[in-house]
Amino acid sequence: MPRNAVFAGDREPLKDDTSLRVITEGISGPVRPLNPTIARFQHVLPTTQWAIPLDSDRRALPTPSLDARSRTPDANFVEYRWTSRNNRKGRHQLFLNLKYQNHLHHTPMSTTQWSEIVHGIGRMVSQYPVWDISWLVAFIFTWGSILWVINGFFVFLPLVRPGSQFPEESFVGGGVTAFIGATIFEIGSILLILEAVNEHRSGCFGWAIQQALEPYRGRNQLSVRVTPDHDACTHHHPNKHNLLGKSASSAEDLVKTPATDVPNRKSWVWWPSFHELRTHFLHELGFLACLSQLIGATIFWIAGFTALPGIIDHLSEGLEDGIYWTPQVVGGFGFIISGLLFMLETQTCWYIPALDTLGWHIGLYNLIGGIGFTLSPAFGYDQDSWSQYQAALTTFWASFFFLVGSMVQLYESLDKYPVDNSGKSS
Repeated sequence: MPRNAVFAGDREPLKDDTSLRVITEGISGPVRPLNPTIARFQHVLPTTQWAIPLDSDRRALPTPSLDARSRTPDANFVEYRWTSRNNRKGRHQLFLNLKYQNHLHHTPMSTTQWSEIVHGIGRMVSQYPVWDISWLVAFIFTWGSILWVINGFFVFLPLVRPGSQFPEESFVGGGVTAFIGATIFEIGSILLILEAVNEHRSGCFGWAIQQALEPYRGRNQLSVRVTPDHDACTHHHPNKHNLLGKSASSAEDLVKTPATDVPNRKSWVWWPSFHELRTHFLHELGFLACLSQLIGATIFWIAGFTALPGIIDHLSEGLEDGIYWTPQVVGGFGFIISGLLFMLETQTCWYIPALDTLGWHIGLYNLIGGIGFTLSPAFGYDQDSWSQYQAALTTFWASFFFLVGSMVQLYESLDKYPVDNSGKSS
């Protein structure tokens, strides 16, 4: 069986949650030699929880039929979608099957509705969970992108409106903002790796689902209530002592993890062991994407440093090509690889885009931004005026794509309980 169709024994998510049953054919990944990135689970209620529904005359009504294999109701009200990206971000994605909408009462609204989208945008300006590393990564990337947009403005505007240029604008306005923006992106990329190596190994359902007998159209019938269970979430993201102490799931993980498997396992790690790196993380699409981002940002930072006033204006043409333009080319290529891998991680098949997934669009915007940051120095090697114009313009629009991607990522980081009640379950 290919690696992308089965979980390793100690990496199977939610295997200890008796309320969830994995759909075997729902385990998949876009690349056969790499780990699965998607798994689907059906939520099942114990048979004893399904009371006999009665009408107003206390007569028994037809009950949901039982699957002989699982002895659970065959009405698949709820499907839980585990993805490697959602697990890394501390998100709990739920699908509600509207085929049985008469049984689904008190359920959360679909997060794709405009009212919920507006509410999510409101969270972006009203909530600042600095202890949540996923939010922190998105917030830092947003400000880094803003600095790059300002940098592109300082570099590009004088070429369009020469009269607007002030003394030392290209060196101070362009050079300083380029260095600060590159530094911020380097910090964000380091945190991105920390987020990846601290993924929740056992997974977390994060929802409370209860069955009840309620009146409906003059008679009683079974109903299902679905609500977020914030207190039961064992991801490290809600823990305000995340980076300095133990995660909320540390005690549970230490109980469930055999001592012979991972001795003295810590709840928060700064870097995985060589064994975990070789057997798991180097086969994990999300980790490879984060690693490409870090490598690209680190090399790109060299160009940000050499852009500082007092350095860039003292470089010969050959040295400028070597330590200013070339690091931008290599770093931009790292951003391209990272964007492609983030897109690929969200897809069920390598050639089918996941247009309905936020993570896919984040990867796409970063991919386009990476292409722009690679094209800009390619133009910059040529000292002709038209090439310098294109180099500045490319930096300007590429920065905007990074900004859009970072803001969508910020929205995603605050949307911990996405719900899809469109009726689609695959």
